[in-house]
Amino acid sequence: MSMRRGMTALAVAVGLAVGMAGCGGGGSDDNKPQTSASAATQGGSNATAQQGTDEPLAELKGEGGLILTITSAKRDSGGFVTVNGDLKNDGAQPARVSVRTAGDETEVIKHGASLGGATLVDSGGKKRYYVLRDTDGRPLTTTGMPRLKAGESIPVFMQFPAPPANTTEVTFQLPTFASATIQISG
Repeated sequence: MSMRRGMTALAVAVGLAVGMAGCGGGGSDDNKPQTSASAATQGGSNATAQQGTDEPLAELKGEGGLILTITSAKRDSGGFVTVNGDLKNDGAQPARVSVRTAGDETEVIKHGASLGGATLVDSGGKKRYYVLRDTDGRPLTTTGMPRLKAGESIPVFMQFPAPPANTTEVTFQLPTFASATIQISG
């Protein structure tokens, strides 16, 4: 738990540095890679927002029996949204997170396995928010995920630039997983 807090604190500090440098997600999305739509069409997640309860915000099914449970999406005072959750192998065999979850940006891929391909889509604002990166191009997400034994789960996080304050509902997308609408708190 203290390691997770340390990673979150490091991610926030690095994210603040990136944000101060003007790399916080502004500008046109024309040159950004598109997330594969095939994961979203493989049977939705029927996710619902659950504020003020211990219920997850969403449960997304992925390849090989993997399930991503999003437990929170909180707006930080520094202009970021941190999405936390658990990645579980619900299958009968060991499973590894697909390399496709890192997305297809060269800067992110060169740093290894991650959830760097995740995006938040603000349909009302017609904007897509990509996972933040540090000054070396490393994504501000859980990285180096191990092979998960059957029934095993690990905590995960992803950090994004925050949409406008009046945007509280976004679509979460991660390659190889179904998409889900989630509520941002804070």
